[in-house]
Amino acid sequence: MSPDDRERLHTAVLLDPAGERRAARKARRRAANKIETADRKAQQDLARAAWEAEREARRATTYLPPSGETRPAALRTPGRFRLPRHQDTSATLAGAYPFLAEGGLGSAGVFVGQDLYSGASFVYDPWVLYAQGLITAPNIVLAGIVGSGKSSLAKSLYTRSIPFGRRVYVPGDPKGEHTAVAEAVGGRAIVLGHGMSTRLNPLDEGHRPSGLSDAEWQSQVTSRRRDLIGALAETVLDRGLTPLEHTAVDFALTDAVRSAEVPILPMVVDRILAPQPKDDDGRLAEDGRLVGHALRRLVAGDLAGLFDGPSTVRFDPSLPMVSLDLSRVAENSTLISVLMTCSSAWMESALLDPAGGPRWVVYDEAWRLMSHPALLRRMDAQWRLARHYGIANLLIFHKLSDLDNVGDQGSAMRALASSLLANAETRVIYRQESDQLGATAQALGLTGTEQGLLPGLGTGQGLWRIKNRSFVVQHQLHPAELAMYETGQKARGKT
Repeated sequence: MSPDDRERLHTAVLLDPAGERRAARKARRRAANKIETADRKAQQDLARAAWEAEREARRATTYLPPSGETRPAALRTPGRFRLPRHQDTSATLAGAYPFLAEGGLGSAGVFVGQDLYSGASFVYDPWVLYAQGLITAPNIVLAGIVGSGKSSLAKSLYTRSIPFGRRVYVPGDPKGEHTAVAEAVGGRAIVLGHGMSTRLNPLDEGHRPSGLSDAEWQSQVTSRRRDLIGALAETVLDRGLTPLEHTAVDFALTDAVRSAEVPILPMVVDRILAPQPKDDDGRLAEDGRLVGHALRRLVAGDLAGLFDGPSTVRFDPSLPMVSLDLSRVAENSTLISVLMTCSSAWMESALLDPAGGPRWVVYDEAWRLMSHPALLRRMDAQWRLARHYGIANLLIFHKLSDLDNVGDQGSAMRALASSLLANAETRVIYRQESDQLGATAQALGLTGTEQGLLPGLGTGQGLWRIKNRSFVVQHQLHPAELAMYETGQKARGKT
């Protein structure tokens, strides 16, 4: 190749656009690398400067030597100071760490007394706690031996709630303990007993809840009357009714309602024993014969004069408290259960009124009631619907082992009784006998520490289990409350 040709080829390569682009890319890469190197070096310089400044600061700081100062009386020691691990009880450590007590339930509610762990005031209101989401069921179980103060606590809870707009219903008071309280708060105690003029017709329509049409109200009244008569018969017969007996009751009730605007029990009993119109083959009368004679006990037997006529008193749901005093009736569990069934049905329409506001329903001497299936089913229905109707049921026991006396192991009765406890997220346990501690702890899921507290609780002191939280509370009473609530005065010869 000639020198001229080589010169022309070299000139063509230098002017080639592709070669020019490659040179530009290399120049850009070199420039970028140079910028990155400079930035990295600047960051390293800053880090080195910060490290040197920190080192100079440490050098300028004066620390005590590990073995103490060398001056006189400087507590210098050749060894290092070491503390051994220490273990002690929570009661002793509370002096060193005094702010580890339970925070409490807040200040909204009814004053009960003093939290013995924190020393703060303890207040409680099931509706407030339900609104705050701390509990999901407003029902309460209260258990304690005789003389532990559980009755005074129950009366304090509902009477102190009345100024907050709560009302109180006691469907049956076997010992008459709540009569004086009802009269003191401006309510009414309806005393039932032989030889008295008071009559309650359990077949009354009762208080009509708001928002019901005429058809709905009549259907509700008919259903309640049918359930009542069936429950009364089951209680007296101590067994469930057969389908034939249910039919006899339905026919008698329908005919009694047709012949009177407000039927009474004698009408239903007469029509069960002698159906109207008279059946030709007598089968209906034979089917209802045992039921009719069982119900006749309420009309002409040992319960005559209590529920066998028109009501002489009216249930007023606007009163702050209504109590049915059954203390005049003989101490017979079956008779008490029959009276409780009738009285519960009499005030049931007011209990199940959603517009009735928050209401306490107090079941005292619960061991009497839970042994009868009809009453237990009625109580279970009210407990399950408590949130809907604004009811807080208060069930009072002597000991939780009373639940073991309800039905046989594994029976439907035992399951219903256990469900009452399961649907009560507030459990208040007062002093228990030593032989009851295991059953109580098992029923409530108590810890070993909580179980150990129960036999040593004093009068008015109780373990409150509110869902998963525990409190030990000393109930405090005003002298006027103490005089009115005291249930042991008669035993001490006082009036």
